Amino acid sequence: MGTGYRLGGQLTAQAETAIRSADRLFYLATQPGMAHLLKSLNPRAGSLHDCYREGEDGVAAAEEMVERILAPLRLGLAVCAAFSGHPGIFMRVPHECLRRARAEGVIARLLPGVSIVDCLLADLEIESGTAGLQLFEATEFLLRPKTVDARVPLVLLQAGALGVVSWRETVEADRRGLRMLAEALRRHYPASHEVVVYEVDALPPWESRIARFALDSLAEAPLTVVSTLCLPPRDDGPVQGILPE
Repeated sequence: MGTGYRLGGQLTAQAETAIRSADRLFYLATQPGMAHLLKSLNPRAGSLHDCYREGEDGVAAAEEMVERILAPLRLGLAVCAAFSGHPGIFMRVPHECLRRARAEGVIARLLPGVSIVDCLLADLEIESGTAGLQLFEATEFLLRPKTVDARVPLVLLQAGALGVVSWRETVEADRRGLRMLAEALRRHYPASHEVVVYEVDALPPWESRIARFALDSLAEAPLTVVSTLCLPPRDDGPVQGILPE
Protein backbone atom coordinates (compact mmCIF):
# COMPACT_ATOMS: atom_id res chain seq x y z
CA MET A 1 0.00 0.00 0.00
CA GLY A 2 0.99 3.63 -0.51
CA THR A 3 1.11 6.36 2.15
CA GLY A 4 1.26 9.30 -0.24
CA TYR A 5 3.87 12.00 0.33
CA ARG A 6 2.37 14.68 2.53
CA LEU A 7 2.41 13.58 6.13
CA GLY A 8 -0.92 12.21 7.29
CA GLY A 9 -3.12 14.11 4.85
CA GLN A 10 -2.58 11.74 1.91
CA LEU A 11 -3.07 8.50 3.82
CA THR A 12 -6.35 7.04 2.54
CA ALA A 13 -9.02 5.60 4.81
CA GLN A 14 -8.58 2.22 3.10
CA ALA A 15 -4.84 2.28 3.78
CA GLU A 16 -5.33 3.26 7.42
CA THR A 17 -7.74 0.36 7.93
CA ALA A 18 -5.17 -2.07 6.51
CA ILE A 19 -2.44 -0.61 8.73
CA ARG A 20 -4.48 -0.86 11.92
CA SER A 21 -5.65 -4.42 11.28
CA ALA A 22 -2.29 -5.95 10.32
CA ASP A 23 -0.55 -8.45 12.61
CA ARG A 24 2.74 -7.08 11.28
CA LEU A 25 3.38 -3.75 9.57
CA PHE A 26 6.51 -2.98 7.58
CA TYR A 27 7.23 0.46 6.17
CA LEU A 28 9.70 2.29 3.96
CA ALA A 29 8.98 5.97 4.46
CA THR A 30 10.97 8.96 3.27
CA GLN A 31 8.83 11.65 4.89
CA PRO A 32 9.87 13.07 8.28
CA GLY A 33 7.37 11.99 10.91
CA MET A 34 5.80 9.17 8.86
CA ALA A 35 7.45 6.46 10.97
CA HIS A 36 5.95 8.00 14.12
CA LEU A 37 2.50 8.19 12.51
CA LEU A 38 2.58 4.56 11.36
CA LYS A 39 3.74 3.33 14.77
CA SER A 40 0.90 5.26 16.40
CA LEU A 41 -1.55 3.42 14.15
CA ASN A 42 0.09 0.02 14.64
CA PRO A 43 2.65 -0.57 17.43
CA ARG A 44 3.84 -3.70 15.58
CA ALA A 45 5.40 -1.53 12.85
CA GLY A 46 9.00 -2.10 11.75
CA SER A 47 11.17 -0.11 9.34
CA LEU A 48 12.73 -1.61 6.21
CA HIS A 49 15.25 1.20 5.85
CA ASP A 50 18.04 -0.81 7.47
CA CYS A 51 18.01 -3.09 4.42
CA TYR A 52 19.94 -0.35 2.64
CA ARG A 53 23.70 -0.26 3.15
CA GLU A 54 26.09 2.42 1.95
CA GLY A 55 27.57 1.47 -1.41
CA GLU A 56 25.49 -1.70 -1.81
CA ASP A 57 23.46 -2.44 -4.92
CA GLY A 58 19.78 -1.60 -4.46
CA VAL A 59 18.78 -5.03 -5.81
CA ALA A 60 20.25 -6.70 -2.72
CA ALA A 61 18.30 -4.35 -0.45
CA ALA A 62 15.08 -5.06 -2.34
CA GLU A 63 15.56 -8.84 -2.00
CA GLU A 64 16.08 -8.50 1.74
CA MET A 65 12.91 -6.41 2.06
CA VAL A 66 10.84 -8.94 0.13
CA GLU A 67 11.96 -11.84 2.29
CA ARG A 68 11.46 -9.87 5.50
CA ILE A 69 7.89 -9.02 4.49
CA LEU A 70 7.07 -12.59 3.44
CA ALA A 71 8.48 -14.27 6.57
CA PRO A 72 5.52 -13.56 8.92
CA LEU A 73 3.11 -14.12 6.03
CA ARG A 74 4.39 -17.70 5.82
CA LEU A 75 3.51 -18.12 9.49
CA GLY A 76 -0.12 -17.29 8.75
CA LEU A 77 -0.05 -13.67 9.95
CA ALA A 78 -1.79 -10.74 8.24
CA VAL A 79 0.96 -8.52 6.88
CA CYS A 80 0.86 -4.96 5.56
CA ALA A 81 3.78 -3.20 3.85
CA ALA A 82 3.58 0.58 3.48
CA PHE A 83 5.64 2.58 0.97
CA SER A 84 5.87 6.30 0.25
CA GLY A 85 3.81 7.50 -2.67
CA HIS A 86 2.04 4.89 -4.79
CA PRO A 87 3.26 1.26 -4.59
CA GLY A 88 2.67 0.75 -8.31
CA ILE A 89 5.02 3.50 -9.50
CA PHE A 90 8.69 2.53 -9.66
CA MET A 91 8.39 0.09 -6.78
CA ARG A 92 9.99 -3.33 -7.29
CA VAL A 93 9.47 -4.67 -3.77
CA PRO A 94 5.62 -4.55 -3.62
CA HIS A 95 5.25 -6.29 -6.98
CA GLU A 96 7.75 -8.99 -6.13
CA CYS A 97 5.97 -9.58 -2.80
CA LEU A 98 2.68 -9.98 -4.66
CA ARG A 99 4.18 -12.41 -7.13
CA ARG A 100 5.81 -14.65 -4.53
CA ALA A 101 2.88 -14.56 -2.11
CA ARG A 102 0.41 -15.60 -4.79
CA ALA A 103 2.75 -18.33 -6.00
CA GLU A 104 2.60 -19.71 -2.46
CA GLY A 105 -1.20 -19.61 -2.42
CA VAL A 106 -1.60 -16.47 -0.30
CA ILE A 107 -4.18 -13.79 -1.09
CA ALA A 108 -2.40 -10.48 -1.69
CA ARG A 109 -3.41 -7.13 -3.15
CA LEU A 110 -2.05 -3.68 -3.92
CA LEU A 111 -3.75 -0.63 -2.36
CA PRO A 112 -3.31 2.74 -4.10
CA GLY A 113 -1.69 5.84 -2.71
CA VAL A 114 -1.22 9.44 -3.83
CA SER A 115 1.72 9.32 -6.23
CA ILE A 116 4.45 11.78 -7.17
CA VAL A 117 2.62 12.20 -10.48
CA ASP A 118 -0.60 13.21 -8.71
CA CYS A 119 1.29 15.82 -6.67
CA LEU A 120 3.14 17.13 -9.73
CA LEU A 121 -0.03 17.50 -11.83
CA ALA A 122 -1.67 19.50 -9.03
CA ASP A 123 1.31 21.70 -8.13
CA LEU A 124 2.17 22.50 -11.77
CA GLU A 125 -1.54 22.82 -12.63
CA ILE A 126 -1.35 20.45 -15.61
CA GLU A 127 -4.62 19.30 -17.15
CA SER A 128 -3.49 15.96 -18.52
CA GLY A 129 -6.93 14.67 -19.50
CA THR A 130 -7.02 16.72 -22.69
CA ALA A 131 -3.37 16.86 -23.76
CA GLY A 132 -2.38 13.46 -22.42
CA LEU A 133 0.80 12.65 -20.50
CA GLN A 134 4.09 10.89 -21.26
CA LEU A 135 5.58 9.21 -18.20
CA PHE A 136 8.93 7.41 -18.08
CA GLU A 137 11.60 6.52 -15.56
CA ALA A 138 14.64 8.59 -16.54
CA THR A 139 17.23 5.78 -16.73
CA GLU A 140 14.84 3.62 -18.77
CA PHE A 141 14.26 6.61 -21.03
CA LEU A 142 17.99 6.68 -21.81
CA LEU A 143 18.67 2.96 -22.00
CA ARG A 144 15.67 2.14 -24.17
CA PRO A 145 14.90 5.26 -26.24
CA LYS A 146 11.22 6.12 -26.46
CA THR A 147 9.07 7.72 -29.09
CA VAL A 148 8.46 11.23 -27.79
CA ASP A 149 5.58 13.49 -28.81
CA ALA A 150 6.82 17.00 -27.98
CA ARG A 151 3.21 18.28 -28.08
CA VAL A 152 2.41 16.29 -24.93
CA PRO A 153 3.80 17.01 -21.40
CA LEU A 154 6.75 14.72 -20.62
CA VAL A 155 7.48 13.57 -17.05
CA LEU A 156 10.74 11.79 -16.17
CA LEU A 157 10.80 10.08 -12.78
CA GLN A 158 14.01 9.85 -10.73
CA ALA A 159 15.90 12.07 -13.16
CA GLY A 160 18.35 13.08 -10.45
CA ALA A 161 19.22 9.44 -9.81
CA LEU A 162 20.65 8.81 -13.28
CA GLY A 163 23.95 6.94 -12.92
CA VAL A 164 23.32 6.07 -9.26
CA VAL A 165 23.52 2.27 -8.98
CA SER A 166 24.09 1.82 -5.24
CA TRP A 167 22.42 3.28 -2.20
CA ARG A 168 24.05 6.27 -0.53
CA GLU A 169 23.17 8.87 2.08
CA THR A 170 24.12 11.82 -0.11
CA VAL A 171 21.44 13.39 -2.28
CA GLU A 172 23.51 15.13 -4.99
CA ALA A 173 22.57 14.22 -8.55
CA ASP A 174 25.06 12.62 -10.94
CA ARG A 175 26.10 15.37 -13.39
CA ARG A 176 27.31 12.98 -16.08
CA GLY A 177 23.89 11.33 -16.18
CA LEU A 178 22.20 14.71 -16.48
CA ARG A 179 24.42 15.66 -19.42
CA MET A 180 23.47 12.43 -21.18
CA LEU A 181 19.79 13.10 -20.48
CA ALA A 182 20.06 16.65 -21.84
CA GLU A 183 21.63 15.33 -25.04
CA ALA A 184 18.81 12.81 -25.49
CA LEU A 185 16.15 15.46 -24.92
CA ARG A 186 17.77 17.83 -27.43
CA ARG A 187 16.66 15.40 -30.15
CA HIS A 188 13.08 16.43 -29.41
CA TYR A 189 13.28 19.94 -27.91
CA PRO A 190 15.26 23.13 -28.62
CA ALA A 191 18.07 24.17 -26.26
CA SER A 192 15.92 27.02 -24.92
CA HIS A 193 12.95 24.77 -24.05
CA GLU A 194 11.78 25.02 -20.44
CA VAL A 195 12.53 22.16 -18.05
CA VAL A 196 10.80 22.06 -14.65
CA VAL A 197 12.60 20.45 -11.70
CA TYR A 198 10.04 19.20 -9.17
CA GLU A 199 10.31 17.83 -5.64
CA VAL A 200 7.19 17.24 -3.57
CA ASP A 201 6.98 18.74 -0.09
CA ALA A 202 6.35 16.41 2.84
CA LEU A 203 5.53 18.85 5.64
CA PRO A 204 3.44 22.01 6.10
CA PRO A 205 3.13 24.56 4.59
CA TRP A 206 3.13 22.16 1.62
CA GLU A 207 5.36 24.30 -0.59
CA SER A 208 6.85 21.96 -3.18
CA ARG A 209 10.21 22.80 -4.74
CA ILE A 210 9.69 24.00 -8.31
CA ALA A 211 12.58 25.38 -10.37
CA ARG A 212 12.53 26.24 -14.06
CA PHE A 213 15.54 26.10 -16.37
CA ALA A 214 16.39 26.04 -20.05
CA LEU A 215 17.20 22.58 -21.38
CA ASP A 216 20.78 23.54 -22.25
CA SER A 217 21.48 24.28 -18.54
CA LEU A 218 20.02 21.02 -17.22
CA ALA A 219 23.41 19.50 -16.37
CA GLU A 220 24.11 22.37 -13.94
CA ALA A 221 20.57 22.60 -12.52
CA PRO A 222 20.12 21.99 -8.76
CA LEU A 223 18.70 18.45 -8.90
CA THR A 224 18.90 15.85 -6.16
CA VAL A 225 18.40 12.08 -6.44
CA VAL A 226 14.68 12.52 -5.69
CA SER A 227 14.04 15.18 -8.37
CA THR A 228 11.43 14.67 -11.07
CA LEU A 229 11.60 16.49 -14.40
CA CYS A 230 8.67 17.83 -16.38
CA LEU A 231 8.92 19.25 -19.89
CA PRO A 232 5.89 21.28 -21.01
CA PRO A 233 4.64 20.80 -24.58
CA ARG A 234 6.78 22.34 -27.31
CA ASP A 235 3.66 23.41 -29.23
CA ASP A 236 0.08 22.27 -29.70
CA GLY A 237 0.42 21.46 -33.39
CA PRO A 238 -2.41 21.65 -35.94
CA VAL A 239 -5.82 20.17 -35.24
CA GLN A 240 -6.90 17.54 -37.74
CA GLY A 241 -10.58 17.01 -38.42
CA ILE A 242 -11.70 13.41 -37.86
CA LEU A 243 -15.46 13.75 -38.15
CA PRO A 244 -17.36 13.82 -41.45
CA GLU A 245 -19.07 17.07 -42.33
